[in-house]
Amino acid sequence: MSLPNGFLDELRSRVSISQVVGRAVTWDLRKSNQGKGDFWAPCPFHHEKSASFHVDDRKGYYYCFGCHAKGDALTFLRETQNLGFMEAVEVLAREAGMTMPERDPGQRQRDDRRETLADVMERALRFFRMQLGTTQAADARAYLQRRGLTREQLDRWEIGFAPDEWQALNDHLKQAGVSPDLIAEAGLSTTGRDANRPYDRFRGRIIFPIRNARRQCIGFGGRAMAADAQAKYLNSPDTPLFHKGQSLYNIGPARTATGRNHALIVAEGYMDVIALASAGFEGAVAPLGTAVTEDQLRLMWRMHDEPVIALDGDAAGLRAGLRVAKLALPLLVAGKSLRFALLPGGQDPDDLIKAGGAQAMQAVLDAAVPMVRLIWDNEIAGKVFDSPERRAALTKRLRELAGRIQDPDLRDAYQAEFRDLSFQQFRGGRDNGRGNGDFNRGGFKPGGFGGGNRGGFGARKGTPPPLPGTRGSLLASGADGADEELREAVILAVFFAHPVLLAEFDGQLLRMEPRHENHRHLLDLLLRAAHEDPAPTPEAMAELGGTALETLRLQPHVAIAPMLREGADTGFVRQCLAQDLQVLVTQRAARRELEELTAELESLPDDTLTYRLGETAAAVSRARGGESDDSASDLGEDTASLKAQLQTMIDSQVWVRKKRRPGPS
Repeated sequence: MSLPNGFLDELRSRVSISQVVGRAVTWDLRKSNQGKGDFWAPCPFHHEKSASFHVDDRKGYYYCFGCHAKGDALTFLRETQNLGFMEAVEVLAREAGMTMPERDPGQRQRDDRRETLADVMERALRFFRMQLGTTQAADARAYLQRRGLTREQLDRWEIGFAPDEWQALNDHLKQAGVSPDLIAEAGLSTTGRDANRPYDRFRGRIIFPIRNARRQCIGFGGRAMAADAQAKYLNSPDTPLFHKGQSLYNIGPARTATGRNHALIVAEGYMDVIALASAGFEGAVAPLGTAVTEDQLRLMWRMHDEPVIALDGDAAGLRAGLRVAKLALPLLVAGKSLRFALLPGGQDPDDLIKAGGAQAMQAVLDAAVPMVRLIWDNEIAGKVFDSPERRAALTKRLRELAGRIQDPDLRDAYQAEFRDLSFQQFRGGRDNGRGNGDFNRGGFKPGGFGGGNRGGFGARKGTPPPLPGTRGSLLASGADGADEELREAVILAVFFAHPVLLAEFDGQLLRMEPRHENHRHLLDLLLRAAHEDPAPTPEAMAELGGTALETLRLQPHVAIAPMLREGADTGFVRQCLAQDLQVLVTQRAARRELEELTAELESLPDDTLTYRLGETAAAVSRARGGESDDSASDLGEDTASLKAQLQTMIDSQVWVRKKRRPGPS
């Protein structure tokens, strides 16, 4: 509904902001000057003892010098009571004695229809509540008693019972003058094969009323008492009043509670919300029988910047949490996120509170992890990352997940956090390569090669030929038969000289795995610098590198590297680094492939041996950059030796000699 020009200005002029705010704060009378409309109080938006919250009655605004909250009377109502804009306007208009503008005829008719349906729902609720005291509801009352609900809780949550009869509610409402069409439109009746014989939707169930933020009863949730019921829980269908994907159980009281700085806790079901609220966690809500939807996430974020998703501590609970996290990723903006609290031992909030009280639940909430950590823990759980390929696959998955975030600043922040977690996992502790334990990193074995990706015989395009701008690189030129350690040395020296490129390449640096002890030390210094200082200077990096860096720079092949010449263009350096890092990774993949093949040669079946030779050929092809001999020379003599070793194995027809080996007698 649009408001006429001048309506809000008149509303603000009629209502004193000090009166609106004064209902929620205690004025500091020593600091305030009421005669001049100057009021001070402790801020209602953050916990403090001093009076830093200022209200200027003449100008009609407030401002907190502590948390910087600011606004007018409408803003204050919206923030403290979690009201929508038009709801806040209606509250102030009633206080000011102003009549809200007329709605358009079509909207008025729809609103009137919804009001009528809400009245039907209230009638149904009164019927269900009366039925809870009947003989038919004896089992339901016993169940609720076993669950620990008191008489006061039953009344507060308006819990009722639907008799196990086909027409009980229908007959009651029709006797009260409610038409069958309204009963059906409210979602209280349904039909089978005979559309002319409607029957009650809820039968033999404990009834939980669902109210909207305006406290209207808009739907019901029913818990079956019969063990063989088709559905344990049944919700109202979508109606003009109720859309389960856009509603939350207990939204009204929770919205008020979060306006008083309570946490917003998202539990799984009705009983969890009741248990949480009864234990003092009044900002508890639950989705309504479905997985959390985008609309529900937006609804939560209007109530609280960082809702806590309380997960049952089992595999199903974790899967549910991950679904919510992945749903939330494209919707995230700065200041709006989720935290995840994992309950112990497969318990739900109701179980935990009964066993350990509110303190146990609070401890779980205090330990809630941010969404980025939940995603990270899931990606590494139970997995082994004992090779660059596996760690590269992890990096790729994390990059794809972060890429779902639309907000560019937040996307960058997630990528930086994933890089930091990767650094801690794979570099902070050198033996920590498993998602759930340690691993043996291993090392280079002279004369051995190993590991790699799948492929087939013949060349496969992998590493592209050197870019035109990189042919001046020492490593790309193949000068002096540069091997992997020489390549490592130049790469490390270049990053110390051009630290501005660290943030761009730190993912590749994590996968370098230097073999030389001095190189490992320098790499750790680079990675720490990348995570501790967003813009380290070459001078600071030189001091950080110390003697180890001086020793590295004195090596002849490092001293003459074009990328380290004074005034080297950053774009040229970037191209060379990209090429050299890629070559290093692919060369080592080819070495590992050959190493594994050599070690397993005697034990492989014939068909597997043929396949593994294909894999190795593909890995060497990638290391060479394709079929061209020019590419091989571009990448250095080290790759040529890999090619020669593989060619020797193929020329000697190892599979033929393997067949001729005598079997066991």
